[in-house]
Amino acid sequence: MRAAIHTLLAELHFAGMAQTLDRVLDGAEQAGDPPAAVLLALLGEEHRHRQERSLAYRLQQAHLPWDWSLDTFPFARQQTVDASHIRALAGLGFIDRAENLVLIGPPGTGKTGLAIGLLRQALVNGYRSRFYNAQDLIDELYASLADHSTTRLLKRLAAYDVLAIDELGYMNLKPEHANALFQLLEQRYARKSTLIAWRYSAGYGGWDFGIANTPIASLRVSTKTGQLSGTLPSIRCRDRDGAGPWHTACSVTFREASADRTLP
Repeated sequence: MRAAIHTLLAELHFAGMAQTLDRVLDGAEQAGDPPAAVLLALLGEEHRHRQERSLAYRLQQAHLPWDWSLDTFPFARQQTVDASHIRALAGLGFIDRAENLVLIGPPGTGKTGLAIGLLRQALVNGYRSRFYNAQDLIDELYASLADHSTTRLLKRLAAYDVLAIDELGYMNLKPEHANALFQLLEQRYARKSTLIAWRYSAGYGGWDFGIANTPIASLRVSTKTGQLSGTLPSIRCRDRDGAGPWHTACSVTFREASADRTLP
């Protein structure tokens, strides 16, 4: 009888139940469990199996560059970062409200690490998410112009619950590149959350795509955009002699931008 059950489970693609069938039935026979309890246990195993496969698929499709999480972020080395505030963001309420989050600062300050950690948290909680390096995203959008697949690509990118764009800023974009990016962010505006890691160097105080007189130059990011900005030490390297302070970088005071905030 068990062989017949295994055959049916395989045909129905109930891999979770098939993997645990013998263990559950052996335990039920020893404990004298009723049939309903056996069925419940098997269905629970199938549900667990499918949830794990679904998470593995979402993680694969998200294209996270590193296996980082908020648990691995070095808050002890970035003591000006309010860990409790980041943990609050990890509650993912901003996703449900379709709000955007912008992490601003020079290289090496933890923007990418926080972006990956928050994105992984979203993936674990069932949100469809995608991580992009800004240049890779621009290249993909530009390539779609050549084969006339832009509409299809934008529809796919706009559907992600969270889209993370890393290393945005200081990019010299051609007008057609900027327009493609503008279309994407416009489609996501007030519908889905976009997480941007905005890179700037010391002394740079503005938002700039390296272009002027294009829609992207005055892009509205969201009705409510949380920003992490200010002065943080770099967590990548010390000064050459190894004894100096951590290099200066971006701030960590989170604030809500006004409903009318735009990118100047």
